[in-house]
Amino acid sequence: MKGWYHSWLAAIRIARRDAWRSKGRSILVLAMIAVPILGVSAIDVTLRSAELTPDQKLTREMGAADALLTDAGWGGLPIHQPPDPRFTGTEPVGGFKQYENKPMPEGKADVTKAIPAGAKVLVDTRAVARLRTTHGLLSTEVREIKAADPMAAGSLTLTGGRHPEKAGEVIATDAFLKDSGLSVGSTLTARSLDTKFTVVGSYELPESLNLTQVIAPPGTLIAPLNEALKAQGLPDAGGSTAYRVSVGGEGFTWNMVKEANAKGVQVESRAVILSPPPVSDVPYFKNHSSEAREYGSNRELLTIAATIVGMALLEVCLLAGPAFAVGARRSRRQLGLVGANGGDRRHIRAIVLSGGLVIGLVAAVVGTVLGLLLTLALRPVLEGLMGQRFGAFTVRPLELLGIAAVAVLTGLLAAIVPAINASRQTPLASLTGRRGVRRANRVLPMLGLAAVAAGVAVALYGATSSDNVLLVAGGSGIAELGVVALTPVLVGLFGRLGRWLPLSPRLALRDAIRNRGRTAPAVAAVLAAVAGSVAVATYAESHDAKQRAEYRAMLPYGSGMAVTDEAGGRDVPAVRQAVQANIPLDALADVQRIVVGSKNCTAYSDDAKCGNYDVFIPKANRCPLHDPGKNIDDFSIAERRAFSKDERCRVTEGGGAPQQGGVLVGDEKVLTALAVTDPALVNALRQGKAVSFAPTTFVDGKTGIKLVTDRKKADEAMAAQKEPPGEVRQLPSVLAPKSVNGYGLQLLVPPSLAKSAGFTTVPYGVLFSTSALPSSEQTQALNGAIDKIGLDEGVTIEAGYVSENGIVLLALTVFAGLITIGAAGIATGLAQADAEADLKTLAAVGAPPRVRRALSGFQCGTVSFMGVVLGSAAGLLPAIALVLSDRRKDASLAQESLDMGWGSGMARVDMPIVIPWETLGGLIVVVPIGAALLAALVTRSRGALARREAG
Repeated sequence: MKGWYHSWLAAIRIARRDAWRSKGRSILVLAMIAVPILGVSAIDVTLRSAELTPDQKLTREMGAADALLTDAGWGGLPIHQPPDPRFTGTEPVGGFKQYENKPMPEGKADVTKAIPAGAKVLVDTRAVARLRTTHGLLSTEVREIKAADPMAAGSLTLTGGRHPEKAGEVIATDAFLKDSGLSVGSTLTARSLDTKFTVVGSYELPESLNLTQVIAPPGTLIAPLNEALKAQGLPDAGGSTAYRVSVGGEGFTWNMVKEANAKGVQVESRAVILSPPPVSDVPYFKNHSSEAREYGSNRELLTIAATIVGMALLEVCLLAGPAFAVGARRSRRQLGLVGANGGDRRHIRAIVLSGGLVIGLVAAVVGTVLGLLLTLALRPVLEGLMGQRFGAFTVRPLELLGIAAVAVLTGLLAAIVPAINASRQTPLASLTGRRGVRRANRVLPMLGLAAVAAGVAVALYGATSSDNVLLVAGGSGIAELGVVALTPVLVGLFGRLGRWLPLSPRLALRDAIRNRGRTAPAVAAVLAAVAGSVAVATYAESHDAKQRAEYRAMLPYGSGMAVTDEAGGRDVPAVRQAVQANIPLDALADVQRIVVGSKNCTAYSDDAKCGNYDVFIPKANRCPLHDPGKNIDDFSIAERRAFSKDERCRVTEGGGAPQQGGVLVGDEKVLTALAVTDPALVNALRQGKAVSFAPTTFVDGKTGIKLVTDRKKADEAMAAQKEPPGEVRQLPSVLAPKSVNGYGLQLLVPPSLAKSAGFTTVPYGVLFSTSALPSSEQTQALNGAIDKIGLDEGVTIEAGYVSENGIVLLALTVFAGLITIGAAGIATGLAQADAEADLKTLAAVGAPPRVRRALSGFQCGTVSFMGVVLGSAAGLLPAIALVLSDRRKDASLAQESLDMGWGSGMARVDMPIVIPWETLGGLIVVVPIGAALLAALVTRSRGALARREAG
């Protein structure tokens, strides 16, 4: 035991001394191991710091209060809730089935009746308003709460100025001040409200740093704004109120929660959430028992993460292994002396392995410490990217120790093969510099071939016969490891190309083939990196091709729209002017919409005085699957499949033409903007007839519009699965040919016909076509003008399918190129160390100095070329397997859609297998040439003078 300890101690000392002497090589290997450790440790600390405790989460939501009480939304009826209702919600006592044939209850619960006597209360009301900024109008959350109240502590943090104390004072989040261009001391106003507010302070929400929000004292902003909007006949800003309650003592107990539930109030209780009651005491769980269970970790995500970590570990080992081989080769005289003085193979292996141990330990310490320091230094930046503050700077020593252990393990694994090879050298061969003759390993290629066959079989089985994507990933990983094991044999096959090469590349190829021990790991490292990049690039290109084929334009290419249904279209003139002033137009059409009720009504208005409408479909033309009196289960699968081919059940696909209820009011200019040139349709509009784009709505030259004026009765009828009551007004119309694309529009009504039919219309916006797509400058100018108007929807211009793969493919090519150059550079350095005698011989027989540069460049280029060729071939397997797997899933989903009667009209394109030729070209041609030129440039033309070696 004592001898073992002292031998390893001596080996570590020798390894430490060698690492210090060869600083460049040591720093290279250390960086390769330490950089991933730095990243992983930084990610670990970041995620752990951002992971809030349950109490911290509650504090950010409700401050220092004991509970947060809100209306459950069931009209004040008794409810059941789980201990933590934040993610599951509530249900009315008796369940949801009681409302299958009747409308949901309306009204609001009186939350104040659920507040215990003597409790402290902080009212928190929120709404959304448009506030005027230096850039125009900004839709912002406005809030009324006593921000200085102790119960607000923890949920917001004052970052500047002071809290508002009286009417006319507000504070704003830092995000709002940044987006608005305002600052503390600025004056702020809301649209439709004349009152001016002064920003007296700034704050941040620890849970949502990017939220734009303004806080005013209770009763000073939301209520006056709603009154002003009501006076102008506009929808109010809404408003939801929550009550923060502090009761002291044990907090808001479960019995208190149940008492509040009986009054229709939902309660988030700190005490109950942190210490929930038994499941048997929770009525909610009688119907939702599964929600009381604890869900385990995601097995697939863990498996994928483990696979990625394993492949990264393999990559580092393959890159660092040749570097350790360089060290062992340059220290062969020292290792020979150890053997000559009584050291055996174990001692030689221990010395080389100690090199990996020493560098692994240093890399672990450096990577972990730098990861901690980097996270600490970048904490504000990381919090900004994540959009929330850390709970605390949390360090888990055991996790960091495990990450550091991976670094040590990586160093040892990278040094294993060089250690074994060095121990096989005899002392005589090491001292004289002879390499000896060693038989090729026949076991490893056989294992590699078996792994390739098994991996391909598993991947193809997962792609064609199973829904488990892990089989595809696992099979591809096994196959790639098999190719790595076959690398020495595959490298040997490249030797047959030497007969057609000139002198320098032939020498470089011959050297690489004869010294596969140093060539194969570098080629394998390049192979692994390139295979991953090619796999991702191939799948991304294939997916992109599928997306392109399935893409359905919202409007004709170059056409656009800008619409608004706010305030009866009061902003439409400004919108039209902004569009005309900033983009090149070919046609511009003013469009209107029908309103049922006041001019401020919209299709989605909650106002009881507002109705709605849609294009009427006669009963004979309705899809039987959509009959209100029937359920989908009333039809067999065969019947559903038959209906999926029925024109009545055809699903309207895509389209983004402006409309409400399928109807748009406009003249023939709308057809021009929609690229419709059929003269019959243009003449029909000029003659005062509507144009129908939906065959099921067109009967005997007429199309109907159904108006519903009583929404309550309509809701009751729909809940009872009956026809909603309403008036149908028939309009003379013509049917557009099937070849004409209405882009989602069902009925285009000329203004004269809408007026004569008794419809009330209001301006809706503009529909236009451009003579050329606007430039980036024109788009920015238009967006700026629209922002000043305060249009929520913005301007939409159809620019066709835009691929987002360009930057991804470029990043993959650069990544694979860097790995390739790094691995090839290491192999070239090792080759230079091995071939120094040959280079001296070439110089002695008169070879010019440039031969050294050329040989170095070709050696680097040879390794790069072999690696990228093999990697490109290996990377196609997982990509093809994933494409085939996606095809199966798409086909299965399509069959399910047909079985439900949904298939007709929906585009489905089998994902093609698209080879990323540009990426492959860059890898196979550009990267090896670049690596060769770089190696030639950094290689000295003349070697250093060396002393005569004894031997």
